Amino acid sequence: MVSSPVSQRPAVPLAERQDLMLTPDPGRVIVKLFVPGEDSAVVRTRAHALIDRIAELPGDEVEQLLDETVAEFAGRHRDLEDTFRHHFDLVRHRADRVDELSPHHRLLVGAFFTHEYAVEAAALCNPSLVAHPDQSGLGAGQLRAAVSVRQIGEGHLSSIGFVTAVLGPGAELAVTERTGPLVAGDRAEARHRRDLLAAGMADEGCDNEVSATLLGALPEHFDDATFEEVISDLPSDLLSRENALETLEQLRRMNAGSYATEFPADTLLHQRVLWPANAIESHGMEDARFVRYVGDDGVPVYQATYTAYDGRAIATRALCTTDLRRFEIEPMRGPGARNKGVALFPRPVAGRRLALCRTDGETIGLTVLGPDARWREPVPLHGPRRGWELTQTGNCGSPIETDAGWLVLTHGVGAMRRYAIGAILLDLRHPERVVAELPYPLLAPGGNEREGYVPNVIYSCGGLIHAGRLWLPYGAGDARVGFATTDVDALLAAMTPMNRDLRSAR
Repeated sequence: MVSSPVSQRPAVPLAERQDLMLTPDPGRVIVKLFVPGEDSAVVRTRAHALIDRIAELPGDEVEQLLDETVAEFAGRHRDLEDTFRHHFDLVRHRADRVDELSPHHRLLVGAFFTHEYAVEAAALCNPSLVAHPDQSGLGAGQLRAAVSVRQIGEGHLSSIGFVTAVLGPGAELAVTERTGPLVAGDRAEARHRRDLLAAGMADEGCDNEVSATLLGALPEHFDDATFEEVISDLPSDLLSRENALETLEQLRRMNAGSYATEFPADTLLHQRVLWPANAIESHGMEDARFVRYVGDDGVPVYQATYTAYDGRAIATRALCTTDLRRFEIEPMRGPGARNKGVALFPRPVAGRRLALCRTDGETIGLTVLGPDARWREPVPLHGPRRGWELTQTGNCGSPIETDAGWLVLTHGVGAMRRYAIGAILLDLRHPERVVAELPYPLLAPGGNEREGYVPNVIYSCGGLIHAGRLWLPYGAGDARVGFATTDVDALLAAMTPMNRDLRSAR
């Protein structure tokens, strides 16, 4: 039976909202490949006919159209003519006499097969906050922070963007102006992991002679070329088996799930866009939860989890970067990673890699990474029990370490699908134990925060502690991003000690 204790809220709210609010900017655009009529099933496509019409244009008209296009759009994008050349190469198979096209004709074809996409035209929401890798040039009491945001554009397509902020001194907050052309990044050579590939095959129940032989022949880390070399060296009596082609297709698909994206060194953080780069995330990259992770080696890296969506199913993905410029991206495997909301702990706990998760859709759980690269079945921590969270609960971001324990910001869904942010405290050495909880929401939608792309929602993907304050970015109405702060000691003092296992309340 669900218990619903009632606690009186303080006269003065624990969380203080900042005046600063980030709103969607439709002028922030990237360039994408555009193929007119690409969904058409006819043999001679509209794209084919368009290239024919461009090919028939006289040279002077082609140069004029190209000059006008470059003059109008070059200031909004980096290396626009290189983009035109690349897009021409992607559609050149549709040209009847490609060798007869002049360089200018080819560039113009590329221009006609390019369009702008406003990455945050619909909404800007669900931020997380980590310390920036560059802390130079700051004054006393200041911390430079990197804010990740979920950007939503036409077709509800989500990508991951960034904002640079300076926290302090005191409760002061400043955000760097988001100017300059956006860059979606370039695909870079990735180092694949054999154990992760094996974990993926285990998740899909694929265990046969073909997969076992290939996994046995792969090194611990490998690149795409090595992967294909090992496949080419498989014995012919294995390749002739009935399930061989299907197994190899599975292995290639899983291997392609790991990739790397790299941005030019001269781009600023707010100009970088992590854009969907494979079929698994083709319909969006949602709700990145960034954390600065320090392993047993003492070397800090940035890690994040996010939800990939392919239009039918979701998958939990992880990324790792040392500089927020080159990102290594890979899938997460195992029962602990089968739903939204996975968030990594910022360090190992008693030698274990831990994460929060919500595999049943309504209960916050704790999962541990096994030696087989799979996240184990989670231990439930906190489920729906108070009126403001009776529909479901979930963690906002990664746990934040304090002397009193692991501070976990939660979200709860109540009547009228109203989202609010709360908090629980986990034991520092044994995080499977909940030691305290805030008996009321820390932050709930109010005023114009109730209006937006999705009404009545306050949602965050993680904050940090600086100078005794909890700094919490949050999405309001799934439409814009606000910031709040609260005194950490006051927050901890307001929490109610737990006298029993929360699992008994489920």
